[in-house]
Amino acid sequence: MIGRLPESWIPPEHLLDLRSEVRLRHTLVDQRGEWQQRIRAVLYHHGLANRRELDLLGGEGRAWLEEVELPDAAREQITVAIAMSEALNVQIAPLDRRLRLYARCQAGCKALMGHYGIGELTSVAILAELGDCRRFSSSRQAVRYAGMDITVYESDKRRSPGHLSRQGPPALRRALYEAAQVARRAGSPDRGYYDQAAERLGSNRACVAVARKLLMRAYHTLRELGEEALQPASPPRCARKPSLTQMRRGQLPTCRCRHPRVDGLQRLSGRNAPPSGNNTP
Repeated sequence: MIGRLPESWIPPEHLLDLRSEVRLRHTLVDQRGEWQQRIRAVLYHHGLANRRELDLLGGEGRAWLEEVELPDAAREQITVAIAMSEALNVQIAPLDRRLRLYARCQAGCKALMGHYGIGELTSVAILAELGDCRRFSSSRQAVRYAGMDITVYESDKRRSPGHLSRQGPPALRRALYEAAQVARRAGSPDRGYYDQAAERLGSNRACVAVARKLLMRAYHTLRELGEEALQPASPPRCARKPSLTQMRRGQLPTCRCRHPRVDGLQRLSGRNAPPSGNNTP
């Protein structure tokens, strides 16, 4: 009543459903990463070098794992881990398709994808977790809500180095960090800022700093859109049902939509690589 505590904000129903799908995907991706770490732990336990540059679930990684000499128990552990990772991929694939389609049809996600580094999946996660940014008085509050602010413990003359508070939604921090991984590449407008921060802080902490800048930009973008940023996604024309008159006459509306392809490699920034070979529809 006296304005000392912020009002609670309850997201609309369609945003709650979107948030549940984003968090479900986040959980499945975490579980897939855990099984991959188990494979690397088994290899490390048997004295094999940790090859981080090699994708153990890819074609080259599978061939390397088959050639490695391991005991039967270790081989069984790796086989089970690969099978569990493939099962998780089967569950993640339809979620990715739905979230990518939602990002292409929703106003807030399309506005977020205008920033270099933010793609389809990351824009959906940012929108679902941030929600109505007008409830934050400044971008600093949005950073604190995401758990990306630096906390410092200080007592008398002793002061520990700062760390991230990590008190916000984990899916939001994961999406921002993935977007920062793209935003630090050569040709990005944030490349100079990343290089300066990397010299002082190191690559990982510099990437967190870039993620914090992306969060501030996303806050201002969604705040300027207002109510439009939270509107549910409008289905594409090809997904709309024909009218009753058209159905009686046997006339179906022609689809003039040009949706980008979702199969194949998609960059998180939304700037997809040109198709190689004969991949044109």
